[in-house]
Amino acid sequence: MKQSVILDWFDENKRDLPWRKSNPWGVMVSEYMLQQTPVNRVLPKWIEWMDRWPDPASLSAAKKSDVISAWGRLGYPRRALRLYEAARIISSEHNNKVPRAPEVLRALPGVGDYTAAAIAAFAYGDSTLVLDINIRRFFSRFYDGVEVPTASPSQYERKIRQELIPDDGAKWAAATMEFGALICTARSPLCEECPVAKSCAWRAANYPKSEIKSKTQAWHGTDRKCRGTVVQALRENNRLSKSALNKLWNDEDQIEKALKTLLADGLVEAIGKSFKLAD
Repeated sequence: MKQSVILDWFDENKRDLPWRKSNPWGVMVSEYMLQQTPVNRVLPKWIEWMDRWPDPASLSAAKKSDVISAWGRLGYPRRALRLYEAARIISSEHNNKVPRAPEVLRALPGVGDYTAAAIAAFAYGDSTLVLDINIRRFFSRFYDGVEVPTASPSQYERKIRQELIPDDGAKWAAATMEFGALICTARSPLCEECPVAKSCAWRAANYPKSEIKSKTQAWHGTDRKCRGTVVQALRENNRLSKSALNKLWNDEDQIEKALKTLLADGLVEAIGKSFKLAD
């Protein structure tokens, strides 16, 4: 595959996402929010956050409870606390500027290999190896003829994908990510619109189904939903008693478990026999 085909496709089809025209802090906020959360849900929340907390120092000065509340329904708000903790470190130790070096970024709370590479690429234009699930799925199909990639990239995968990076590695990362998100999608890939379909190994093999089954995340009745119910109730009320929280759910043991997890993660505080969002 000529990388130029994907790069040209990106020039013509990339979405107008506000963090692409933002500063490094805006890119960093987007990366935290986009973990396990689709773009359409992130867009309005990202705009709210950037208006309210336009740099790390402003977020670090906020109350923890305000940060948790502002996270809304972007998923379990532990990511919000990690972003909050990272903002405090950036504000105090990095002169309020998001670090550029991946090894420095990886030392921040909530930043792993992918996020560090993505911030370096999308905030600073560096040619880092960015391997999110959209990119990995596209490469797995196109080069390997496999429908679904493994749960995490191996050292061999990292090596051979590193060799694909052209001179403009940051644009390549953005283009392949966008291509995986819009064309080579997980459930209904738009193969008829794919500009490189004729060279695709998966297509040539007649689209074999992968032995790796993608996990469908259950929601109703799960511990995740129970925790979310508790957090949302505490967003809407200054504090609630244990008995009031029990009325929100049909399993008191599950409420007890949810509260233990939320307390351990620093999202909730106990005040006597009541609970509130952590300050």
